Amino acid sequence: MARETSKTPIPILERFRSRRALASRFRLGPAPLAGAALLCLLISVLYLALQIRTIFSDQLRQEYIALVLEAVERAESARNMVGVWQRLPEGSDARSDGYRHARQELAGRLASLAAVVNASPSGAPQVPPSALSPDSDPGSTDALLGSVSAYWHAQRDIVSADVRVRISHVANTLIALGALLFGMLFTALAMYAKRTRQLAGRSHKFEHAALHDAMTGLPNRRKFFAMLEEAAASPSADSVLHRIAVLYIDLDGFKRVNDSLGHRLGDEFLIAVSRRFRDSVRQGDVVARIGGDEFAVLIGSFSTDAELGEIAQRLIGCVSQTDELMGTGLVRASIGIAIFPDPIEDYRRLVAAADETMYQVKRNGKNGYAFAVRAN
Repeated sequence: MARETSKTPIPILERFRSRRALASRFRLGPAPLAGAALLCLLISVLYLALQIRTIFSDQLRQEYIALVLEAVERAESARNMVGVWQRLPEGSDARSDGYRHARQELAGRLASLAAVVNASPSGAPQVPPSALSPDSDPGSTDALLGSVSAYWHAQRDIVSADVRVRISHVANTLIALGALLFGMLFTALAMYAKRTRQLAGRSHKFEHAALHDAMTGLPNRRKFFAMLEEAAASPSADSVLHRIAVLYIDLDGFKRVNDSLGHRLGDEFLIAVSRRFRDSVRQGDVVARIGGDEFAVLIGSFSTDAELGEIAQRLIGCVSQTDELMGTGLVRASIGIAIFPDPIEDYRRLVAAADETMYQVKRNGKNGYAFAVRAN
């Protein structure tokens, strides 16, 4: 009886000792805990950096989408104006001229929209060249504008929702790991700096695509107006009267190049003449493609009106040389010149005044230039 009692506790003691050994084997000391905390911190910082980088990238996409939607609104406004003129009774010269001008304006707006949409780095549906003709079917134009507007509004909603979700994730992560992140602040900043440099590269691509014409590489309408405002606000320190000028250029006969010789040759013509425009002006002057076959040159400083006339002659020569070298025999140039502050007192009207003057040149025989005068 006593012998059996002495043997009973042995298995229980052995099990207890084995459990203690197992627990001591998996017990975490300070070093493993610190390593685990550091690993969690690094993972969290990386996650935050990636999320913030994506948020910045999405914000740039939102700006680009806003630019596209702005171009859509302008094209829709031009399309509505065509409809207004179309509904007027036929037979009057005013109606005919107004309708033709509205169709030309619509074609320019569609060309601007196509340049922005087709330059999208995100692989968005392209605007077909057939939609850019001034004689395109109004129904097809309405369908095109509707599909482009719907697609980019959907993209804006998707990007906005993605930004909200990512911001929420970032906020929750910061709350959960605030104390740990504060202790490792310099490490987090070092890792974030690397990703900021990567984001800067992407930001530059988006910015360039948003502010430059994809085909010619020239500044677009948005960039041109920003540079015009900067030139008007920063007069030369050594000049008594700061004057700036805008030369608005329209390629006469260019539509016939696209219609008879094809859009490919038309694109090559625009690229070639854009290169000659840049080479013919001074380094400080700005050449921009406003849309379609319309260009603008910003002259930041000049001495006399005759100097502007010489520049206009060189630009007309650029078009003639390009036309001769490419063998089209169709294209010339009409140029309107507007000067601030005399006679155009508001620099914000420079482009419009130069545009109006250019149309006067076209009505008076084309292939020349004229200066804008003060409005009565």
